[in-house]
Amino acid sequence: MTGFVCFDKGENITSFFAVKRMSRLMGEKKAGHTGTLDPMATGVMTVALGGATRFIELIPSHEKSYTAVIKFGIATDTLDITGNVLEESDKKVSREEFEAVLPLFRGDIMQVPPMYSALKKDGVRLYDLARQGVEVEREERPVTIKKLELISHKEENEFEIEVFCSNGTYIRSLCNDIGEKLGVPCTLKKLRRTMANNIEISSCLTFEEIEKICEEGRQSEILLPVDRLLSVYPEIRVSEKQAVRFSNGGELDAGRLKGSFCEGFYRVYSPERKFLGIGEYDKEKNQLKVNRVYNEK
Repeated sequence: MTGFVCFDKGENITSFFAVKRMSRLMGEKKAGHTGTLDPMATGVMTVALGGATRFIELIPSHEKSYTAVIKFGIATDTLDITGNVLEESDKKVSREEFEAVLPLFRGDIMQVPPMYSALKKDGVRLYDLARQGVEVEREERPVTIKKLELISHKEENEFEIEVFCSNGTYIRSLCNDIGEKLGVPCTLKKLRRTMANNIEISSCLTFEEIEKICEEGRQSEILLPVDRLLSVYPEIRVSEKQAVRFSNGGELDAGRLKGSFCEGFYRVYSPERKFLGIGEYDKEKNQLKVNRVYNEK
Protein backbone atom coordinates (compact mmCIF):
# COMPACT_ATOMS: atom_id res chain seq x y z
CA MET A 1 0.00 0.00 0.00
CA THR A 2 1.54 3.27 -1.13
CA GLY A 3 0.33 6.79 -0.39
CA PHE A 4 -0.18 9.34 2.38
CA VAL A 5 -2.71 9.42 5.21
CA CYS A 6 -3.46 12.76 6.85
CA PHE A 7 -5.14 12.57 10.25
CA ASP A 8 -5.94 14.52 13.37
CA LYS A 9 -3.45 13.42 16.03
CA GLY A 10 -4.86 13.22 19.51
CA GLU A 11 -3.36 14.56 22.73
CA ASN A 12 -0.68 12.71 24.72
CA ILE A 13 0.41 10.57 21.75
CA THR A 14 3.97 10.65 20.45
CA SER A 15 4.60 10.98 16.73
CA PHE A 16 6.40 7.61 16.83
CA PHE A 17 3.35 5.91 18.34
CA ALA A 18 1.06 7.65 15.83
CA VAL A 19 3.08 6.29 12.91
CA LYS A 20 3.10 2.77 14.37
CA ARG A 21 -0.63 2.82 14.97
CA MET A 22 -1.38 4.12 11.48
CA SER A 23 0.92 1.48 10.00
CA ARG A 24 -0.98 -1.24 11.84
CA LEU A 25 -4.42 0.10 10.92
CA MET A 26 -3.56 0.44 7.24
CA GLY A 27 -1.78 -2.90 7.08
CA GLU A 28 1.51 -1.49 5.77
CA LYS A 29 4.77 -2.14 7.65
CA LYS A 30 6.80 0.54 5.88
CA ALA A 31 5.78 3.93 7.26
CA GLY A 32 7.20 7.33 8.19
CA HIS A 33 5.97 10.83 9.03
CA THR A 34 6.48 14.13 7.23
CA GLY A 35 6.84 16.16 10.43
CA THR A 36 6.57 15.57 14.17
CA LEU A 37 4.13 16.96 16.70
CA ASP A 38 4.83 17.15 20.42
CA PRO A 39 2.90 14.56 22.47
CA MET A 40 0.74 17.29 24.04
CA ALA A 41 -0.09 18.79 20.63
CA THR A 42 -3.04 17.80 18.45
CA GLY A 43 -3.89 18.35 14.82
CA VAL A 44 -2.67 17.72 11.30
CA MET A 45 -0.12 14.94 10.90
CA THR A 46 0.81 13.11 7.71
CA VAL A 47 2.10 9.54 7.49
CA ALA A 48 3.73 8.10 4.38
CA LEU A 49 3.06 4.43 3.65
CA GLY A 50 4.94 1.97 1.46
CA GLY A 51 6.70 3.52 -1.53
CA ALA A 52 5.57 7.01 -0.44
CA THR A 53 8.30 7.00 2.23
CA ARG A 54 10.89 7.48 -0.54
CA PHE A 55 9.35 10.86 -1.37
CA ILE A 56 9.22 12.35 2.14
CA GLU A 57 12.36 14.44 1.74
CA LEU A 58 11.02 15.89 -1.51
CA ILE A 59 7.87 17.29 0.12
CA PRO A 60 8.40 21.07 0.26
CA SER A 61 8.71 22.72 3.67
CA HIS A 62 5.40 24.55 3.58
CA GLU A 63 4.15 27.08 6.09
CA LYS A 64 2.05 25.75 8.95
CA SER A 65 -0.90 27.09 10.92
CA TYR A 66 -1.59 26.64 14.63
CA THR A 67 -3.86 27.70 17.42
CA ALA A 68 -2.21 27.90 20.83
CA VAL A 69 -3.14 28.79 24.40
CA ILE A 70 -0.59 30.75 26.45
CA LYS A 71 -0.93 30.55 30.22
CA PHE A 72 0.69 33.40 32.17
CA GLY A 73 1.88 33.15 35.76
CA ILE A 74 3.93 29.98 35.35
CA ALA A 75 7.15 29.04 33.54
CA THR A 76 8.44 25.50 32.94
CA ASP A 77 11.67 23.90 31.76
CA THR A 78 10.03 22.52 28.59
CA LEU A 79 8.25 25.81 27.81
CA ASP A 80 4.95 23.92 27.89
CA ILE A 81 2.52 22.73 30.55
CA THR A 82 4.06 19.23 30.70
CA GLY A 83 7.35 20.48 32.17
CA ASN A 84 8.66 21.13 35.67
CA VAL A 85 7.66 24.48 37.13
CA LEU A 86 10.60 26.90 37.33
CA GLU A 87 8.82 30.13 38.23
CA GLU A 88 5.40 31.37 39.34
CA SER A 89 3.87 34.82 39.47
CA ASP A 90 0.56 36.45 40.41
CA LYS A 91 1.02 39.24 37.87
CA LYS A 92 -1.87 39.57 35.44
CA VAL A 93 -1.63 40.47 31.76
CA SER A 94 -4.36 42.60 30.26
CA ARG A 95 -5.75 42.14 26.78
CA GLU A 96 -4.38 45.54 25.81
CA GLU A 97 -0.87 44.70 27.05
CA PHE A 98 -0.91 41.39 25.21
CA GLU A 99 -2.08 42.80 21.90
CA ALA A 100 0.45 45.64 22.13
CA VAL A 101 3.45 43.29 21.87
CA LEU A 102 2.14 41.04 19.08
CA PRO A 103 3.36 43.31 16.24
CA LEU A 104 6.93 42.78 17.52
CA PHE A 105 6.68 39.10 16.59
CA ARG A 106 5.13 39.42 13.14
CA GLY A 107 7.21 39.17 10.00
CA ASP A 108 10.82 37.99 9.84
CA ILE A 109 12.17 37.41 13.33
CA MET A 110 15.01 35.54 15.02
CA GLN A 111 14.18 32.64 17.34
CA VAL A 112 16.22 30.43 19.68
CA PRO A 113 15.09 26.77 19.49
CA PRO A 114 14.06 25.26 22.84
CA MET A 115 16.26 22.74 24.62
CA TYR A 116 13.42 20.24 24.52
CA SER A 117 13.53 19.79 20.74
CA ALA A 118 14.71 17.17 18.26
CA LEU A 119 17.54 19.36 16.95
CA LYS A 120 21.03 17.96 17.37
CA LYS A 121 24.16 19.35 19.00
CA ASP A 122 27.32 17.40 18.13
CA GLY A 123 25.14 14.48 17.04
CA VAL A 124 23.02 14.39 20.22
CA ARG A 125 19.33 15.37 20.36
CA LEU A 126 18.78 18.50 22.43
CA TYR A 127 15.94 16.86 24.38
CA ASP A 128 18.32 14.05 25.42
CA LEU A 129 20.76 16.62 26.78
CA ALA A 130 17.92 18.49 28.49
CA ARG A 131 16.77 15.31 30.25
CA GLN A 132 20.29 14.94 31.60
CA GLY A 133 20.11 18.45 33.02
CA VAL A 134 22.52 19.80 30.40
CA GLU A 135 21.78 23.09 28.66
CA VAL A 136 23.82 24.14 25.64
CA GLU A 137 23.95 27.36 23.69
CA ARG A 138 21.67 27.40 20.65
CA GLU A 139 22.08 29.75 17.74
CA GLU A 140 19.24 32.04 16.76
CA ARG A 141 17.47 31.04 13.56
CA PRO A 142 15.41 33.18 11.19
CA VAL A 143 11.71 32.33 11.02
CA THR A 144 8.73 34.12 9.54
CA ILE A 145 5.45 34.77 11.33
CA LYS A 146 2.95 35.69 8.62
CA LYS A 147 -0.02 35.88 10.96
CA LEU A 148 -0.24 36.30 14.73
CA GLU A 149 -3.64 37.21 16.11
CA LEU A 150 -5.42 37.02 19.44
CA ILE A 151 -8.48 34.76 19.27
CA SER A 152 -9.73 34.98 22.85
CA HIS A 153 -8.77 36.05 26.36
CA LYS A 154 -9.80 34.29 29.56
CA GLU A 155 -9.78 35.80 33.02
CA GLU A 156 -7.59 32.89 34.16
CA ASN A 157 -4.64 34.76 32.60
CA GLU A 158 -4.86 32.67 29.42
CA PHE A 159 -4.69 33.88 25.81
CA GLU A 160 -5.54 31.89 22.70
CA ILE A 161 -3.68 32.89 19.54
CA GLU A 162 -3.69 31.94 15.87
CA VAL A 163 -0.31 31.58 14.14
CA PHE A 164 0.59 31.17 10.47
CA CYS A 165 4.33 30.66 10.23
CA SER A 166 7.27 29.28 8.29
CA ASN A 167 8.46 25.72 8.67
CA GLY A 168 10.87 25.37 11.61
CA THR A 169 9.04 27.83 13.87
CA TYR A 170 8.71 26.69 17.50
CA ILE A 171 5.43 27.88 18.97
CA ARG A 172 6.72 27.14 22.49
CA SER A 173 9.61 29.53 21.93
CA LEU A 174 7.27 32.14 20.43
CA CYS A 175 5.03 32.01 23.51
CA ASN A 176 8.03 32.19 25.84
CA ASP A 177 9.42 35.20 23.97
CA ILE A 178 6.06 36.98 24.25
CA GLY A 179 6.12 36.36 28.00
CA GLU A 180 9.65 37.70 28.30
CA LYS A 181 8.70 40.84 26.41
CA LEU A 182 5.79 41.38 28.83
CA GLY A 183 7.95 40.54 31.85
CA VAL A 184 5.59 37.79 33.02
CA PRO A 185 6.44 34.06 33.14
CA CYS A 186 4.30 31.95 30.84
CA THR A 187 4.04 28.52 29.27
CA LEU A 188 2.29 26.87 26.35
CA LYS A 189 -0.87 25.21 27.66
CA LYS A 190 -2.41 23.88 24.43
CA LEU A 191 -1.25 23.54 20.84
CA ARG A 192 -3.21 22.48 17.76
CA ARG A 193 -1.79 22.33 14.24
CA THR A 194 -4.54 23.36 11.86
CA MET A 195 -2.64 23.16 8.55
CA ALA A 196 0.49 21.42 7.28
CA ASN A 197 1.66 20.14 3.87
CA ASN A 198 -1.21 22.23 2.44
CA ILE A 199 -3.66 19.92 4.26
CA GLU A 200 -6.31 21.61 6.39
CA ILE A 201 -7.50 20.10 9.69
CA SER A 202 -11.04 19.98 8.23
CA SER A 203 -9.79 17.29 5.81
CA CYS A 204 -8.36 15.10 8.57
CA LEU A 205 -10.00 12.20 10.36
CA THR A 206 -9.37 11.03 13.92
CA PHE A 207 -7.82 7.66 14.72
CA GLU A 208 -11.23 6.40 15.81
CA GLU A 209 -12.80 7.36 12.47
CA ILE A 210 -9.92 5.81 10.53
CA GLU A 211 -10.13 2.64 12.60
CA LYS A 212 -13.79 2.23 11.66
CA ILE A 213 -13.01 2.76 7.97
CA CYS A 214 -10.24 0.17 8.12
CA GLU A 215 -12.50 -2.35 9.86
CA GLU A 216 -14.87 -1.97 6.92
CA GLY A 217 -12.02 -2.56 4.45
CA ARG A 218 -12.22 0.94 2.97
CA GLN A 219 -8.58 1.97 3.49
CA SER A 220 -8.21 3.13 -0.11
CA GLU A 221 -10.78 5.87 0.51
CA ILE A 222 -8.45 7.78 2.85
CA LEU A 223 -5.18 7.12 1.02
CA LEU A 224 -3.83 10.20 -0.77
CA PRO A 225 -1.76 9.55 -3.91
CA VAL A 226 1.94 10.37 -3.68
CA ASP A 227 1.79 13.17 -6.24
CA ARG A 228 -0.91 14.97 -4.20
CA LEU A 229 1.69 16.21 -1.70
CA LEU A 230 4.14 17.01 -4.50
CA SER A 231 1.71 19.20 -6.45
CA VAL A 232 3.88 22.31 -5.95
CA TYR A 233 6.22 20.96 -8.64
CA PRO A 234 5.34 21.58 -12.31
CA GLU A 235 3.87 18.68 -14.30
CA ILE A 236 5.41 17.25 -17.46
CA ARG A 237 3.84 14.55 -19.62
CA VAL A 238 6.13 12.32 -21.70
CA SER A 239 5.68 9.83 -24.56
CA GLU A 240 5.35 6.08 -24.09
CA LYS A 241 9.01 5.46 -25.00
CA GLN A 242 10.16 8.28 -22.74
CA ALA A 243 8.01 6.89 -19.92
CA VAL A 244 9.69 3.50 -20.21
CA ARG A 245 13.14 5.09 -20.25
CA PHE A 246 12.39 7.31 -17.25
CA SER A 247 10.92 4.40 -15.25
CA ASN A 248 14.12 2.45 -15.89
CA GLY A 249 16.23 5.28 -14.50
CA GLY A 250 17.23 6.90 -17.79
CA GLU A 251 17.53 10.65 -18.28
CA LEU A 252 15.42 12.40 -20.92
CA ASP A 253 16.54 14.91 -23.54
CA ALA A 254 14.67 18.08 -22.59
CA GLY A 255 14.83 19.23 -26.18
CA ARG A 256 12.44 16.43 -27.08
CA LEU A 257 9.98 17.31 -24.33
CA LYS A 258 7.15 19.82 -24.63
CA GLY A 259 7.50 23.09 -22.77
CA SER A 260 10.36 25.13 -21.37
CA PHE A 261 12.32 24.20 -18.26
CA CYS A 262 13.99 25.87 -15.30
CA GLU A 263 16.33 24.16 -12.87
CA GLY A 264 14.34 22.26 -10.27
CA PHE A 265 11.99 19.34 -9.78
CA TYR A 266 9.16 18.18 -12.06
CA ARG A 267 6.36 15.65 -11.68
CA VAL A 268 6.63 13.23 -14.58
CA TYR A 269 3.57 11.48 -16.05
CA SER A 270 2.91 8.96 -18.83
CA PRO A 271 0.58 9.84 -21.76
CA GLU A 272 -2.28 8.31 -19.72
CA ARG A 273 -1.26 10.58 -16.80
CA LYS A 274 0.16 7.80 -14.69
CA PHE A 275 2.58 9.25 -12.15
CA LEU A 276 6.11 8.04 -12.93
CA GLY A 277 8.16 9.93 -10.37
CA ILE A 278 10.17 13.12 -9.89
CA GLY A 279 12.62 14.41 -12.47
CA GLU A 280 15.25 17.11 -11.97
CA TYR A 281 16.23 19.44 -14.79
CA ASP A 282 19.94 19.82 -15.54
CA LYS A 283 20.32 23.09 -17.44
CA GLU A 284 23.95 22.48 -18.40
CA LYS A 285 23.14 19.17 -20.12
CA ASN A 286 19.56 20.14 -21.02
CA GLN A 287 18.34 16.87 -19.53
CA LEU A 288 15.57 15.81 -17.22
CA LYS A 289 17.29 13.41 -14.87
CA VAL A 290 15.59 10.88 -12.62
CA ASN A 291 15.44 11.89 -8.97
CA ARG A 292 12.85 9.35 -7.76
CA VAL A 293 11.03 6.64 -9.67
CA TYR A 294 7.55 5.90 -8.37
CA ASN A 295 6.47 2.36 -7.65
CA GLU A 296 3.80 1.02 -5.34
CA LYS A 297 6.15 -1.14 -3.23
